[in-house]
Amino acid sequence: MISVDAKKVKHLRDKTGAGMMNCKKALVESSGDIEKAVDYLRKTGITKAEQKSSRVAKEGLIYSYIHQGNRLGVLLDIGCETDFVTKTEEFKNLAHNISMQIAATNPIAIKREDVDPELIAREKSIYLEQAKSSGKPKEIIDKIVEGKLNKFFQDNCLLDQTFIKDSEKNIQDLINEIIAILGENINVNRFIRFAIGEET
Repeated sequence: MISVDAKKVKHLRDKTGAGMMNCKKALVESSGDIEKAVDYLRKTGITKAEQKSSRVAKEGLIYSYIHQGNRLGVLLDIGCETDFVTKTEEFKNLAHNISMQIAATNPIAIKREDVDPELIAREKSIYLEQAKSSGKPKEIIDKIVEGKLNKFFQDNCLLDQTFIKDSEKNIQDLINEIIAILGENINVNRFIRFAIGEET
């Protein structure tokens, strides 16, 4: 895969609202040309998916996943706009894949905005002390802290996590793909993960 300039990825993301991994893929497919990348996102329906994100997802289902051995399980509340979509294979497969993701990675929140501010502040102070001990200049320290905080969110927030079945996309990218196919907004509303011997 050819390397893509991070500034171009950000520019394309700001321009289209598409997910980071989708923007990166679009730029790879269009050899770094922004306008061609926009066209690619439109053709694949990704930008359409982003536009649907403000619509109310009042229907949905509670999906249950029990891992092999019956020692780990997940209950997932996933929403969509109509009852019709809940019956589609694409929606059911999405619910299954997200439940498997939760079982495997045990995220602490759905999105970064849901993380307890006190936990974020604590993590940030740890990263700051670690960076200060390196003796680097302040502007470099700030970038190090920001990078580590982003990594924390990517590891612990479901929508930011790399999909366990495909390292080229995160969970939000996966959801956007299904939104583009089904033409409805889809939200992860809540989840709970149970494991024998672990506290909830």
